[in-house]
Amino acid sequence: MEEYKSLKIIQKSPNSLVYYLYLNRPTHLNALSRDFFTEFPKAISSLDQNPNVAVIILAGSGKHFCSGIDLQTLGDIFKESDSVDCGRKVERLRRHIKFLQEAITALECCRKPVIAAVHGACIGGAIDIITACDIRYCSSDAFFSVKEVDLAITADLGTLQRLPSIVGFGNAMELALTGRRFTGSEAKDLGLVSKLFTSKEALEEGVKVVAEEIATKSPLAVIGTKAVLLRSRDLTVEQGLDYVATWNSGTLLSDDLKEAISAHSQKRKPKFAKL
Repeated sequence: MEEYKSLKIIQKSPNSLVYYLYLNRPTHLNALSRDFFTEFPKAISSLDQNPNVAVIILAGSGKHFCSGIDLQTLGDIFKESDSVDCGRKVERLRRHIKFLQEAITALECCRKPVIAAVHGACIGGAIDIITACDIRYCSSDAFFSVKEVDLAITADLGTLQRLPSIVGFGNAMELALTGRRFTGSEAKDLGLVSKLFTSKEALEEGVKVVAEEIATKSPLAVIGTKAVLLRSRDLTVEQGLDYVATWNSGTLLSDDLKEAISAHSQKRKPKFAKL
């Protein structure tokens, strides 16, 4: 398995279809470096293409999930030759922002479900990351902030696009404009996380149980559910129904359906082929 500077991939149980992807710069509070934006989409793609992976758990090494974008990464945007004209500077900056955005959007492009397990700090760019994940959980020590406004930045890696559909437009506006810190308990009340666990240990165990449960289900049904939900987010109900009808016309008549029906009638657990 490929080695990364900013990440770590672990399969904790030999026969498990659940893999862990860790943000792995604990001495820097897992701040998002230039290496991260290069490595993250590669790591996500490698897990997506691995038939032995059914579910991905995204977590942070050390005391915090992620403290946001590394200030050195931000500083790189000012390293531009004065000999380059304004138009080209602007075009290069736009291209750089798109490069950063694509790293985060890799989470949605991944067919497999990605579960965010948040403990400690989840600041700025970390909110971009978790809002692109499919399910979010946190421990009681977690705290959050849409911090970009305090750095004179309009958040541009996905929070302003994804957060409103998760917590509501008004709540997203308030959090983004104030940049205030909010607790894991408030994150649960807002709907940003699905469940709040009493400790990091309880979070790890609880998320593992959820991930292992999802991993037992038909992989075709799981990736289809993710794909249809994400696509339907931007469609009318009628368009969404048409999309899922087309999707299922291509995948419904599979061995998975036969196995699910057979297992149900025989009162046993189904066994599905890997993707």
